[in-house]
Amino acid sequence: MTNKFYTIAKYGAAALGIIGIILLVRVIMGGEAVETDAELQTSVVDPFVSFTIVMLIVTTVLAVGFSLLGLLKNGAALKKALLSVGLLAVFFIIAYSVSSDGEVTNKFGQVIEFGEKGSISKNAGALIIFSYFLGAIGLASVLWGSVKDMFAKN
Repeated sequence: MTNKFYTIAKYGAAALGIIGIILLVRVIMGGEAVETDAELQTSVVDPFVSFTIVMLIVTTVLAVGFSLLGLLKNGAALKKALLSVGLLAVFFIIAYSVSSDGEVTNKFGQVIEFGEKGSISKNAGALIIFSYFLGAIGLASVLWGSVKDMFAKN
């Protein structure tokens, strides 16, 4: 069964790759005319973009689906994953609670477009602070791993 699945997947991936190459060659053959001719864009670029979007959606669904399937089969991994997601949720709640909902201004003190006071400003601020938390956690993990490796016995 696994060998059949592998063979089908291999030929399917090859077929999708060939379709992508054909669409890319069509765009390249259009040259600079693709930039100015709307009809040529519709006939050449739109199928390439649509194919790319479909491939992105399919690969995302497959990656998430197989990851969830693997987690459901392994209880210990599921417990770790839920604990990690809960910890990330706590960090996001902290980031959201400390973020400002004030106006966003440029260097001249003028409110920028979509920078009005309110929830959009608060959400953007929360995501920025959350990314700081994630960066600090990543840096601390790398430093901890380096220090641990320095003192590890061979």
